[in-house]
Amino acid sequence: MDTILVVNAGSSSLKFEVFAIGDGPRKLLRGQLEGIGTAPRLRIKGSDGQALADQAHAQSDVPDLPTAMRVVGAWLRERHEGRLAAVGHRVVHGGPDYDRPVLIDEEVLTRLERYVPLAPLHQPNNLAPIRAILDRRPDLPQVACFDTSFHREHSQVASHYAIPERFYAEGIRRYGFHGLSYEYVSGKLREVAPQVADGRVVVAHLGSGASMCAIFGGKSIESTLGFTALDGLPMGTRCGQIDPGVILYLLQQRRMTAQEVQELLYKDSGLKGLSGISNDVRMLLQSKDPRAAFALDHFVHRIGLHAGSLAAALGGLDAFVFTAGIGENSPPMRARIAARLAWLGARIDPARNLAGELDVSTPESKVRLLVVPTDEELMVARHTLALLG
Repeated sequence: MDTILVVNAGSSSLKFEVFAIGDGPRKLLRGQLEGIGTAPRLRIKGSDGQALADQAHAQSDVPDLPTAMRVVGAWLRERHEGRLAAVGHRVVHGGPDYDRPVLIDEEVLTRLERYVPLAPLHQPNNLAPIRAILDRRPDLPQVACFDTSFHREHSQVASHYAIPERFYAEGIRRYGFHGLSYEYVSGKLREVAPQVADGRVVVAHLGSGASMCAIFGGKSIESTLGFTALDGLPMGTRCGQIDPGVILYLLQQRRMTAQEVQELLYKDSGLKGLSGISNDVRMLLQSKDPRAAFALDHFVHRIGLHAGSLAAALGGLDAFVFTAGIGENSPPMRARIAARLAWLGARIDPARNLAGELDVSTPESKVRLLVVPTDEELMVARHTLALLG
């Protein structure tokens, strides 16, 4: 049996899934090695949800991503039957060069390394497993699938900043991210809600990283994220939309270095910065600290503002879709966000919302409120299989 390994690497965790190749990719198992460099733990489940592994490791045994790849690889070789035919990777930034999945070689990897400054939290970690596999198994096909690809059909008006054209030619433009998630959800709507799939839809990908996308006819026409993964909504630790003058002030008046500003905006802002407590919405919802409530109020407020701008880009709104960790699993946050959409005619059904049903709107709601779980890894597997034929 031939299989595809899908890798989604972060700064402290390595998510992976294995798919059988047949009529289409079929999920066999999924796992995560979390706490890399601190408290490593490998958890793996089969397609039926049964635990296949739950192993703690010493901090020194898994200090970095390349080592994590070797640990996961050893487990797969020992416990999983099947021939590994290819590896698909989620890569956050494809820059101006890549608007579709691509087979990786040294030249491609070198080009992708140029975009590390555009996604410093993600790109280095996305590329580390690619380099590790390329060094150990240069014969094994690897495919990069980009979070920016789904948005590359944006109009020139939508993708430009109001700066001289020469900067756009250099690649300074609004790219948009979370594209693999939006592509999956857009396709899934044709199956679960065909009445709105080709209509005016806003999808809210709400997790530690958060963004929203306006989709019409199944295609992205506008996104809250732009040149980097800092724009738009406030996130777990990222600031979201901010006046560029704030950056200038920090550099010129506070004498902060570029590295210090980067650390502030990527790692110490967002829900974590506002609350001073945590970047985890679950903890903030449970907290009695007024700063936690304020952080969540700000988050919901900004979602409401951006929902209005995306609805304007669409010329109206037929459906609003919740997805990703917060969107799929937090009825209280869905209810609060839906309240911000009341001016558009959205009405949420409390019982359906609490049950996490597909459609959580009331019968009289003018905007359908849907909960559609995303699956970026399956999207990567599909692209990998299609590219390799």
